[in-house]
Amino acid sequence: MNNTLLIVIAVIAIILLVTGGFVQSLQFLLWVGVILLVLAVILFLVRSLSGKKRL
Repeated sequence: MNNTLLIVIAVIAIILLVTGGFVQSLQFLLWVGVILLVLAVILFLVRSLSGKKRL
């Protein structure tokens, strides 16, 4: 379940990054995408470094 959440956050972040890059008037989506992508990476690293394998 945790992997699914990370995948969903990463996909949403990528979609928002692409949308923010193509639509200049919606520039705030670029920042939302960056924040979500950083959050997904941080959660992944914390989960990987902690060594806990929860299902």
